[in-house]
Amino acid sequence: MKPDLYPTHPKHIWDHFYHFTQIPRPSRSEEKIVEHIKMLADELGHPIKQDKIGNLVIYVPGTHGKESSAPVIIQNHVDMVTVKSNDSDHDFYKDPLSLSIEAGWLTANKTTLGADNGLGCAAALALMTDQTVERPPLELLFTMDEETGLNGASGLDASMLTGKVMLNLDTEDWQELYVGCAGGKGWRFNRPVSRVAAPDNSVFMSMSLSRLTGGHSGIQIHHQLGNANKLLGYWLKAAAALGVRVSGYHAGVAHNVIAREGRVNFSLPEKNIAELEALNKRLKEEWLTWLPESDSGLTLTLSAGDAANVLSDDSQKILTHWLLTFPHGAQSYNFAHPADLVNLSINMAVVSLSDVELMTEASCRFFNEKESLPLVDTVLALAEQFQMTPKIILDYPGWQPDFDSPLLAQAKELHLNLFQVDPEIKAIHAGLECGILKSKKPDMDILSFGPNIRGAHSPSERLEISTVEPFWQFLVALLRRL
Repeated sequence: MKPDLYPTHPKHIWDHFYHFTQIPRPSRSEEKIVEHIKMLADELGHPIKQDKIGNLVIYVPGTHGKESSAPVIIQNHVDMVTVKSNDSDHDFYKDPLSLSIEAGWLTANKTTLGADNGLGCAAALALMTDQTVERPPLELLFTMDEETGLNGASGLDASMLTGKVMLNLDTEDWQELYVGCAGGKGWRFNRPVSRVAAPDNSVFMSMSLSRLTGGHSGIQIHHQLGNANKLLGYWLKAAAALGVRVSGYHAGVAHNVIAREGRVNFSLPEKNIAELEALNKRLKEEWLTWLPESDSGLTLTLSAGDAANVLSDDSQKILTHWLLTFPHGAQSYNFAHPADLVNLSINMAVVSLSDVELMTEASCRFFNEKESLPLVDTVLALAEQFQMTPKIILDYPGWQPDFDSPLLAQAKELHLNLFQVDPEIKAIHAGLECGILKSKKPDMDILSFGPNIRGAHSPSERLEISTVEPFWQFLVALLRRL
């Protein structure tokens, strides 16, 4: 059900986006949204091609005298990050999102909103269904499984595309034009653990760390947001002196999300419970002296637990020291005009403990792959020292910034004419599919832009309503010129 005051203009884009919020579309489970898109194209009689990965191209003819113009590719991904707060029972595979409007922003109830990249998909469909739009022929490219590692773009059959100009609608800052994006590498690390019986006279408990902000591991990595895995590493080191023995551990949800919540199950001597409560209070106070204001809601909660055994001394030391020593955060910056941005970063994303194994997922982002090599060597050397077996789960190229792009020159002039403001020209420290698509079609001229989206990849994700109409106006006007 649409919330009160749900936007109605531009009608086509808002109507399409609402459907995207009501149709489940987790990564690797995009079948329902793909069928919806194909149905819309079929109703209008537009040809469709789909490759073996599932990537979809809709061929939309030009209008209003532009029928014979060169085609333009409009590119978006259909899947969304599925993160919810720990008190939400939302099922991303079955349930529609529950929407609300707060102070001019559209949000979802305790879940990600999927404006990343559903709003861009809605804009692409609006270009197809709004017959008032003056457009050249369009190749609407909808890719699959972007959020788990750009897998749809990596497997794309580029022969489906003929256009040499591409507009990607997957960036999140209005009045900024993007001409480059980071590449990335990612790993899954595993090693066995050993377990023993819990010490006599122990009680089992659980400690949850929650209400950090979390967010996108590229776009927000320089915000110095708290990472649940790093904080829990500090907690484990301090709590060991009170006899805490770990029985279970899990924090984080995906390689491209800064971990915002985590839980440790453990045993400890019953006589030390009060001291542990005091330790939690002290650590929280210390952490809040250096965490950003957005993480001020940090909560540490103790509750009763249940377990059959705990990690051996050696395995607990490995877990603790791994959490403490694995790097996380921005590693280097580019301060050269006109692209003030992070050059290199790494995210300690997911750490999980099973009965027999410790698992970690992590990823790094870079513009210059050669600059990333020392960091990669550091990570792999650390894994070897901890006897963690690495497996590559991500490896994709960046999109090197092109500040001399003819498409960019047109877009800058148009933006100034429409809004009397020079747009900021940037590259983004995130893995847009543009880098992979450029490697498949090197002759493409690419530009990326979008409305304001904040908190992507977290339950605080929100879309600024007032930026959607000028975004649409700019998109339509740019197509009129191409």
